[in-house]
Amino acid sequence: MPPLKDIRIFSGTSHPELAANIAKELGAPLGKALVSTFADGEIRVKIDESVRGDDIFIIQSGCCSVNNSIMELLIMIDAFRRASAKRINVVMPYYPYSRQDKKIQPREPVTAKLLANLITWSGASRMLTIDLHAGQIQGFFDVPVDHLYAGPIIADYLRKSVALNHDTVVVSPDVGGVPRATALAEALGAPIAIIAKRRPEPNRVEVMEVIGDVKGKAVVMIDDMIDTGGSVAQGAIALIERGAKIVYACCTHPVFSDDAPKRLTEAPIEKVIVTDTLPLPRNKMIDKVVVISVAPLLADAIGRINTETSVSALFSDSWAGYA
Repeated sequence: MPPLKDIRIFSGTSHPELAANIAKELGAPLGKALVSTFADGEIRVKIDESVRGDDIFIIQSGCCSVNNSIMELLIMIDAFRRASAKRINVVMPYYPYSRQDKKIQPREPVTAKLLANLITWSGASRMLTIDLHAGQIQGFFDVPVDHLYAGPIIADYLRKSVALNHDTVVVSPDVGGVPRATALAEALGAPIAIIAKRRPEPNRVEVMEVIGDVKGKAVVMIDDMIDTGGSVAQGAIALIERGAKIVYACCTHPVFSDDAPKRLTEAPIEKVIVTDTLPLPRNKMIDKVVVISVAPLLADAIGRINTETSVSALFSDSWAGYA
């Protein structure tokens, strides 16, 4: 890769540890910026060094207090735009509101599109993200989007650290996740199965059937996120009831809201393998959870964007086609 040029890495408050790890991978210091709140809760941002003509990368995941993290990001983008930065790249490992990507009922918003508009209108030049819930969200932006995939690093962990063999099967927790499960299955040389389920209401799941043979198998469930943990917990129970020998759950984004840690602890799951696109506070870090860092992946992509080299070259065609 050619030498980095005029690159500056800045962090919001949502995931400073990931930002520090990315900067370390790149061999670049984190930029100096003040991000705080006034007494009435308004967000204050001040860039504490000159960024004129620089290639700016803002690391800010959509988490913790989601709406505050979004507003903070928009204000940071505006600050860099007014400071005459050459290019403002938003690095948002987890893109919030991604499940609101279409109208399902009358008079519903498409909030994922609204957020894309806000980020673009604020002055962002590019978006870098990982495992969007719906691939079409890339088209919501009027600036370039680099969409990365955590599947290869999850597959690498499974190959090196989990005793998988020819009796392994990869399971998609729903029909929509089949392309993701297929890509992981190809990487592991395993067949796939599918859990057919229905959602009578948001954050409530009913497993209807398991399509495929899981009897006597080591099962790897793969999804883009675990939110309340209901889908993965109910899926694991259904798989064990149908004869699965052991169940591993994998996801990119450990949202872990509400009672998710408790559900995962009680579910018949051996390990929950996640990445650090979102910070996991201590009260959500249960013994079953294994965290893999996406910092090297993001640092590599950031370096390629800065030097104008191919980002898609990071992935094989099977991964690039699953979103």
